[in-house]
Amino acid sequence: MPLSRDALIRYSRQLRLPELGLAGQERLAASRVLVVGAGGLGSACAPYLAASGVGELIIADADAVELSNLHRQLLHTTADIGRRKVDSAREHLGRLNPEVRITALPARMDADTLAAALDGCDAVVDGSDNFATRFAVNAASRARGIPLVSAAAIRFDGQLSVFDPRDAASPCYRCLYRDSAEAAETCAMNGVLPPVVGILGSLQALETLKVLTGIGQPLVGRLLVFDGLALEWRTLRLRRDPACPVCGVAQ
Repeated sequence: MPLSRDALIRYSRQLRLPELGLAGQERLAASRVLVVGAGGLGSACAPYLAASGVGELIIADADAVELSNLHRQLLHTTADIGRRKVDSAREHLGRLNPEVRITALPARMDADTLAAALDGCDAVVDGSDNFATRFAVNAASRARGIPLVSAAAIRFDGQLSVFDPRDAASPCYRCLYRDSAEAAETCAMNGVLPPVVGILGSLQALETLKVLTGIGQPLVGRLLVFDGLALEWRTLRLRRDPACPVCGVAQ
């Protein structure tokens, strides 16, 4: 459907971008994105997706808001402590842009829940904090041919990549991590500085918008590594692993 007059005003600054334009904005309005996690990364990514005019956001998280979340999870406030994160997120994002459909999914993402959550999605954003969920999201998105925008942040560091099964040369997340040997590396145990998750989550939103509209060059086959203490970036090349248990030649 054509954009409303209010939408043309709301998105006027991005409509001026020749790479995006009206056609790109209409693609965003017709898009559906699953955001896994309403924590630090999701708190930075989801508002930019909503503000940019993505048609529908599905926010998946099984947790409730805790006081220790609030220094970095800016979708939630002190008044939200004890509430389900998805309810707090839906309320916040709805105020930000009432034109976007927000679906709250209070469930942990595993093979069963992902099968339904990914139905009709054009991209999935992984902002989870554990390898079990990351592996499940990767396998499900790969099986359904849905691009995955993945990020992680801890202490002062972060990383970001895009895994796109529509691209025959694209690796998947399991090509990067073959097992969960680093599972103990969590924010609860090792800490994180709030702006680090903000930076990585914002970049997830940027990469998701690129994937949805077809503009620019998403980080497919590349891993962006961030060092917040030195304020340095590195880009590493990623290749498909022929022995990968998810996308390898034997699969």
